[in-house]
Amino acid sequence: MSYCVNCGVELDSSLGKCPLCNTPVINPSKLEEITKASPYPKESGQVDVVKRKDLAILSTISLTATSLCCLLLNLFVFSQTPWSLFIIGACLLLFVVLIPVLLYSRLPIYISLLFDGIATAFYLYMITFNTLSDRWFHELALPITVLVTILIEIFALLLRSFPVSYITTALYFFLETAVLCVGIELLINHYTDSPLKLMWSAIVLTVCSVIAIALITVLSRRRLRDAVRRRLHF
Repeated sequence: MSYCVNCGVELDSSLGKCPLCNTPVINPSKLEEITKASPYPKESGQVDVVKRKDLAILSTISLTATSLCCLLLNLFVFSQTPWSLFIIGACLLLFVVLIPVLLYSRLPIYISLLFDGIATAFYLYMITFNTLSDRWFHELALPITVLVTILIEIFALLLRSFPVSYITTALYFFLETAVLCVGIELLINHYTDSPLKLMWSAIVLTVCSVIAIALITVLSRRRLRDAVRRRLHF
């Protein structure tokens, strides 16, 4: 004889639930099987991966809509200055950076970096419409952008043409950092009509030269190179 665990009414052995309070009747012999049952579904599911093409379409629509909305606001509401060019240029820059990664995975890295440099230069040129003069663009911003683009292209070429390691990558980085800082200071001196001499970039050049010489020494000595790799876990 069994009783309902909820209301205590006497139950018939054939009942599946209490006729008074509808509480399910659990057979004590099957209680262990219920306890061992997993609360998770037996079938494993997988979330569909977002395709690169769909992500590229979404990014293009979002950037285009942002540019158009800002342009319309600039034309009909806040028309004092062409401020929308900042946002349109930024959207164009993001488009050039993101779309080749999403759609053209086999696009050579050199072409992709070149497009990035051109887009950056174009964005800086659009800023000139909000300034009194475009001299800063032609004599400072554009040369620095070209210099950075060339150095990044050379960096990518070195990584793809020679054996890559942490030591060689650091060597390329410090060498190009020295060239970049020297170039920036000379361009600034030319823009401000100052004498073409090194000041702060000379410090960077000295530090990078010392580090580069040390790295070259490590690379030229196999025993020293192996010791550095073991101690730094390369």
